[in-house]
Amino acid sequence: MDATTTPTGIEVSNKEQVLEISWEDGHTSVFPLYGLRKNCPCVMCRGGHGSMGDFEPEAFHEENPPRIEIRNIEQVGNHAIQITWGDGHNSGMYQWQTLRRLDPKDHE
Repeated sequence: MDATTTPTGIEVSNKEQVLEISWEDGHTSVFPLYGLRKNCPCVMCRGGHGSMGDFEPEAFHEENPPRIEIRNIEQVGNHAIQITWGDGHNSGMYQWQTLRRLDPKDHE
């Protein structure tokens, strides 16, 4: 990992509907929860192994998205987090590298 993919902090606001990650290089990524849920990296949500790595960055800019809740976040080793969503889904592992690449600011 380098400074662009090394997190220094993570905060969730279900009220504001965002997950915020601070990175070692000083950058902060703010992810709308709907976009994160829509881009769940698990094989079930991606539609099979052939679609792994295919993401929908436009989901981060959805107008009036449905409200989404995060129940829990657990770190998976040094490379990812696992999110438990309000609907109980928790099989997606969001790698730090992927999260930085999906930063909504980079897809405006």
